[in-house]
Amino acid sequence: MNLFGGTISSLEKGLSYATLNHKTIANNIANVDTPNYKAKSVSFKDTLANEQRQLFSAYRTDNRHFDFTIQQFTPGVHSVNGLRYRNSGNAVDMDAEQTKLAQNQIYYNALVDRVSGKLNTLNTVIKGGR
Repeated sequence: MNLFGGTISSLEKGLSYATLNHKTIANNIANVDTPNYKAKSVSFKDTLANEQRQLFSAYRTDNRHFDFTIQQFTPGVHSVNGLRYRNSGNAVDMDAEQTKLAQNQIYYNALVDRVSGKLNTLNTVIKGGR
């Protein structure tokens, strides 16, 4: 029985993406003065394309069995190309990274708020509306 129609699992995947994005941005900021460091990024478009390639169906032993697909979530981190480099070869723009970090934090907090709301709804149902 799926109480929320897959909403919680979708929110969980969004949180996983936001967490990986946060780690990647924090790594870029930490390496702002590292010579020859190339900035990394997590692309939602690439992650979505990767998700669509990784769908596979279950083996059915009887025609009365329901057909379902299993989805694997493995977002990827890649180097950002086409950036201007400093003399040290570093390609991290601190202002851009801090902007991305703030945007990602807002996205993450919105997802956490939605998960919390869904779980509070479930808690209310379990308690009988009290």
